[in-house]
Amino acid sequence: MNGLDMGRAAADAAMAGLGLAGAVDRAEAYARACWTVLAEPGDGVAGDLIARFGAEAALRIAHADDDDDEWSAARARWRPRADRAAVRGALDAGRRTGAAFLVPSDPRWPRRFDDLGVHAPHGLWVKGDPGRLIDTSTVAIVGARAATPYGEAVAADLAADLAASGVAIVSGAAYGIDGAAHRAALSADGTTIAFLAGGVDRSYPRGHEGLLSQIAATGCVVSETPCGAAPTKWRFLSRNRLIAASADAVVVVEAGHRSGSLNTAAHAAQLGRALGAVPGPVTSAASAGSHRVLREFGGVCVTSAEDVREMLGAAVPPLQNAEGRTDESSRLLDALSPRTGRSVEEIARRAGFSESDTRALLGLAELDGRATRSEDGLWRSSRPSR
Repeated sequence: MNGLDMGRAAADAAMAGLGLAGAVDRAEAYARACWTVLAEPGDGVAGDLIARFGAEAALRIAHADDDDDEWSAARARWRPRADRAAVRGALDAGRRTGAAFLVPSDPRWPRRFDDLGVHAPHGLWVKGDPGRLIDTSTVAIVGARAATPYGEAVAADLAADLAASGVAIVSGAAYGIDGAAHRAALSADGTTIAFLAGGVDRSYPRGHEGLLSQIAATGCVVSETPCGAAPTKWRFLSRNRLIAASADAVVVVEAGHRSGSLNTAAHAAQLGRALGAVPGPVTSAASAGSHRVLREFGGVCVTSAEDVREMLGAAVPPLQNAEGRTDESSRLLDALSPRTGRSVEEIARRAGFSESDTRALLGLAELDGRATRSEDGLWRSSRPSR
């Protein structure tokens, strides 16, 4: 494995121009930047290792040649990404795009993320004002990409009213409900924060490039994945835990029965965040997920911004055994292509798995008909190409 650790002077130079607070240890910050490259978002083993030994020592353990200790399985999935050039590329891309790198020792670090435990982000890449992450009151407004005019209008009304009263609006910058909430908060001269599933230097979706620039100008755009990283289905789902954790209250405005917004709602329930949903017509498939939040998660029925204000500061008990976290198959399928065959080694690197775990998951995917292996030993997704 290529060594990623470096001396203090070198770490100080590597982290220059990335907006670190004066009191932040540069070597620790560099190690955490390395971890954003090495590990997939939400990697609990990496989080536990860092919590126990600190990011620098954890990085040395990740480099060790011992494959018989308790970290050997995780080390196998980190090894394909342990590349100093990849870390340097992420840092350089961060500087080019004007991003700051935030770590837990920074006074601007949102303490709400502590509730995620070992699944907390190792660091945050931020475009805009990192101080916005610690605004006093924060509400996440989320919902379907394929929103109806009704859903977008309600999301805009809620966001504008709340933002005008000083509440920061958090969402995921997607089309539909997310975009409506961000735009309304901006129109009210309020603060809005967008969490991305890819690097903050890659505007996604492309149609929201202008919107994301506006958000960064007055609020901030945030990701735990390094600059240059592509958004994948797994990273969208993992990103949702940050949206939930960053908010005092989460409101699902409009969502289908299996919408990704329910994943955000599940994280909110697990974290004990106040959770609400906007009801819609019982005949509308676009509101089926919102009704599930009301029925299955004990969500508050939200019909106005005043309902949301009542939710702020109201603690709710965490929901036990809440569904919503996706299994490893999503990461595997994201690493496959329906057109281009890929080796086990390449799939492991893309998904952040060890090669042995990748082979086991590919076998299961083949049995389920979701992956196929050609005579040359390369793997493809069985899903149709778009």
